[in-house]
Amino acid sequence: MNIPKHVAIILDGNGRWAKSKGMPRNYGHAQGSKNVEIICEEAYKMGIEYLTVYAFSTENWNRPKDEVDALMKLLRNYMKTCLKTAEKNRMCVRVIGDKTGLDQDIRNRIDELEKATVNNDGLHFQIALNYGSRDEIIRAVKRIMEDTREGKLLPKQMNEAVFADYLDTKGIPEPDLMIRTSGEERISNFLLWQLAYTEFYFTDTPWPAFTKEELLKAIEAYNQRDRRFGLIKEE
Repeated sequence: MNIPKHVAIILDGNGRWAKSKGMPRNYGHAQGSKNVEIICEEAYKMGIEYLTVYAFSTENWNRPKDEVDALMKLLRNYMKTCLKTAEKNRMCVRVIGDKTGLDQDIRNRIDELEKATVNNDGLHFQIALNYGSRDEIIRAVKRIMEDTREGKLLPKQMNEAVFADYLDTKGIPEPDLMIRTSGEERISNFLLWQLAYTEFYFTDTPWPAFTKEELLKAIEAYNQRDRRFGLIKEE
């Protein structure tokens, strides 16, 4: 089986999964957080080198305040857990998104986590927090404009590779496979630039119920695709 080098996942369905069990939405988020740890380990065992998860979008701030507060509390706890997991599994962790929109204590924990794991040679794990792809592109363009004004970059030097280096995902290969759980079939402002040639897989399974077996189903579907990167397939 051809294992994709980089898999990106939109973690959807936590709240609906909890509701189906008669539990509050925050219970679903907590269980979803635990499942991230499980899937990270299973993905690496399968041979996946990069895993990127969409954990909190720029649009998620519009959710009810009590839910957002609970998510931030969960995030604080997760940063501690992730550090221990990374040490155990030699996982290299990186957070993408606009970190300036997060509270300072969370930013400090992110900085600690990234510095502590930067040289680890296990799974490269990217967490998208306060992330929106349009926001990412706008931030990149602003940096390009500043560098151009200061003479660090000439317009004639701009190409796709140079532009990609201004994105949050600099140095990370583009995803081969993008998975979205819980039945929705849209990418919701996730990695718009990076998903240009990515295969999409949508499943009705909510994220807290997404297992190793579900991941294998996605990879099997990926193996059925004819990846020709824009070439016209001859009849």
